[in-house]
Parts: sequence; structure tokens; C-alpha cells
Amino acid sequence: MNREEFLALLKAYDSGKLARSGFADAVLSRGTFFDLGHAKVDTSRMERTGFPEVVYCEHKRVDALVEISNELYKKNGFVLLTRANREQYDNIRGEFSPIKFHERSGVIVIGKGMKKQGLVSVLSGGTSDLPVAEEAAVTAGTLGCNVREFHDVGVAGIHRLLSYREEIARSNAVVAVAGMEGALPSVVGGLFGIPVIGVPTSVGYGTSFGGVTPLLTMLNSCAPGVSVVNIDNGFGAGYIAALINGKAEEHGEK
Repeated sequence: MNREEFLALLKAYDSGKLARSGFADAVLSRGTFFDLGHAKVDTSRMERTGFPEVVYCEHKRVDALVEISNELYKKNGFVLLTRANREQYDNIRGEFSPIKFHERSGVIVIGKGMKKQGLVSVLSGGTSDLPVAEEAAVTAGTLGCNVREFHDVGVAGIHRLLSYREEIARSNAVVAVAGMEGALPSVVGGLFGIPVIGVPTSVGYGTSFGGVTPLLTMLNSCAPGVSVVNIDNGFGAGYIAALINGKAEEHGEK
């Protein structure tokens, strides 16, 4: 919805032709955005989906990142930026406070994020998977989850995973990040009655094919509670985990 459309709705409401509930439904269903010229910032996404728009930083100019982040921060009180680099962070950090850069995963968080509830566990098969696992953990944490991280618990030493079984079992969702053959999500799915989000990583030798092998392994999992996101997509996994966690906590309060 652009400015002219919004004003037309407002005029209809003021004249009595549109009831308050109708005005609210029209705004939320059609959405509002702020047109910066180079970007149309989705300022109504929080109301529609429960989470605000997230900024993907690759190939974006610093001035564009500042403008987009300003609009989202004014609207939502925090901003999550993914796939940022050190140069981008160094050039925008003076514009915002508080601001934190998770350099390993390239995630920037402006503000404090959403109020935390529930529990999401993020597991990584090996330490080479940590950048993707961190992206998932920071995303889920910023979007309102308490997050526990269990790293280097891959299937080559399954006893490491089993030693945390009771802690993981308390989660509303589990993100399992693994490269190589990508077996970790299947194992986790067979151990727990919890939604498992598998994240294949591009970690591995030649026939890993840059993450295609673990992707296919996860897609062919015989554990029925496993769903899969794209290769190295820690953000997508953290976002889905936050959705599951929020719904689980909402249901638990009823």
C-alpha cells in the first residue's frame, strides 16, 4: 500500500464509510511500505507475520543499509541484518546504538530484539559448521527465542550428542546444522519428538559437491520429523524455529 492508497482509506474511515475494523483489516491485508526509491521497506510485516523484515546485506551500499535500517528501527525497535561484512559494519555502527556484529556469521543486530520465551536448540555437526549455526542461533534469539547451542556433536562421535539428550528434549524446535554426509538431522529426528530443521552446509570434501550431498541426505531422511532448508541457510532455519517456538508457547498459555 502506498501513501495515496492509505490516505484514501483514511478518508473513508473519517467519513464513516469504513468502520474501524474494516480500516484495520484493509491496512493489514494490503500492507504498508516506505518507498526509499532504491528499496520499498515493508513496515507492516510485523503486524502480518509476527516478525519484521530482515535485511540481506550482500551487494547493498552502506548508505542504503543505513536508510533501510533507520526505517525498520523506527517501526520495530530493532533490526536484524544478515550476510554483512566487516566493512559494512564499520561504516554503519556509528549510526546506531546498541549494535552488535557477529563476525563469524556476518549477522548484525541493532537494538535488543524481541522478548524471549520458550527454547530452541541449535546443534552443529562440527566446528566448521559454526558460521551457519551461529546465523541460525542469532536469528532465533533476535526473534524472541531462548537459544541453547550444542556444537561439535556430529555422528562420528554420537556419544557427544547423547550426553545432552535431556537438555535438548526441553526444546520447542531443534536446528541441526551439518556438512559432509549430513546425517545429524536424521539422528536427532529419531531421538526426539520435536520438529527438526536440517541445515546442510557446504563443508566437506569433493563429493560433498558444495553441500548438495548433505542436502540430499536430509531430504531423504527416514525420520519423519525433519524438514530442510537450503544449503548454508542458517537464517531460514532460525526463522522457522522462531515461528514454531512462538506458536508452541502461545498454545501452552491457553
